[in-house]
Amino acid sequence: MLYDLHELQRSFLAPLAAFTDTGSQLFSNPYSPLAYTPLSRQFAATYELVHRLGKDYEKPAWNIPQVRISAHDVPVTEEIALSRPFCRLVRFRRDARRHDPRVLLVAPLSGHHATLLRDTARTLLAAHDVYVTDWLDARMVPASEGTFGLDDYVRYVQDFIRHLGPDVHVISVCQPTVPVLAAVSLLASEEASCQPRTMTMMGGPIDCRKSPTQVNRLATTKSYAWFEDNLIHRVPARYPGAGRKVYPGFLQHAGFVAMNPDRHLRSHYDFYMHLLRGDDSDAEAHRRFYDEYNAVLDMPARFYLDTIRTVFQEFQLPRGTWVVDGRRVDPAAIQRTALLTIEGSLDDISGEGQTHAAHDLCRSLPRSMRQSYTAEHCGHYGIFSGRRWREQICPKISAFIRSH
Repeated sequence: MLYDLHELQRSFLAPLAAFTDTGSQLFSNPYSPLAYTPLSRQFAATYELVHRLGKDYEKPAWNIPQVRISAHDVPVTEEIALSRPFCRLVRFRRDARRHDPRVLLVAPLSGHHATLLRDTARTLLAAHDVYVTDWLDARMVPASEGTFGLDDYVRYVQDFIRHLGPDVHVISVCQPTVPVLAAVSLLASEEASCQPRTMTMMGGPIDCRKSPTQVNRLATTKSYAWFEDNLIHRVPARYPGAGRKVYPGFLQHAGFVAMNPDRHLRSHYDFYMHLLRGDDSDAEAHRRFYDEYNAVLDMPARFYLDTIRTVFQEFQLPRGTWVVDGRRVDPAAIQRTALLTIEGSLDDISGEGQTHAAHDLCRSLPRSMRQSYTAEHCGHYGIFSGRRWREQICPKISAFIRSH
């Protein structure tokens, strides 16, 4: 019922969003006579702010038309390398005759679309052949395709690794560090020929018992039944996935905002002031960020609940109790895949030591095949996007990949 009420609310807001969008254009377009009236800039800024607060945000495009390689702009095209009901493996094919390392970039299925890793993929493309897991919005997947849980995520990663071959280097960001480590562990136990060369894990909850954050505390202070009763809803009839149980994107977005409400309020106020002052570059940066941040997807209910229980409540991976398809997940089985872990010193999503904990679990790897790095003064998003990612972290990953 809550999902249906949300859809009803969106239908009521749609005319307001359209009206304010038109009003903003009337008071800002240089061809409109209203743009030269007193207070036109104030009216335009107010209309645009209201429009952006009330509009729907669709999945953004990857928008990586080219990449700069060796002082040349090389065209990039997207192609689907492999398709599954809940995910597409997307390759960014570069028009360049290079034999760079093949990278599987595993994006999180945690509310935002995989395009949140646009800067990650764009930077890697300069020196790597990049594939990325592009997860589908669960409300767009017909219920006839069945359910999707955390163990299914592990199977998908295994399929993608098999498809790309043993020369692949796997990079996981945030939530997928856990299923990626499980997938590689199981491959190491039974399919030695399919093990990737390296795995890089960035800001992920490998062991949430270390330095618990607000996210971890929420998962441990509420019962499994509370999450199931309060956060899981069925997709309305208007979508292809009608009837499927999901954790709706609009609830996830509300949770994201609730973690730092003051920061978002200040950001929107600054945006309004940028519009008044005519600071177009700052205003456009705000638009780009929130076009991505506000675009959310529905997660399959089973996957979300599995993650709550397996990762955040029972800590099955570090405790060695996780079983997938009758096989225990044992990272100690990994002996041929080099490991790099990366954390941000100011990460408020995955606390200090949670990602580096992978080294204790992969104890069969010699020291020469393991590295760790903590980016100082760097938050969660900073480890895979922005200046520090481009100038400090990505070069370390590239050097690690090439050394193995």
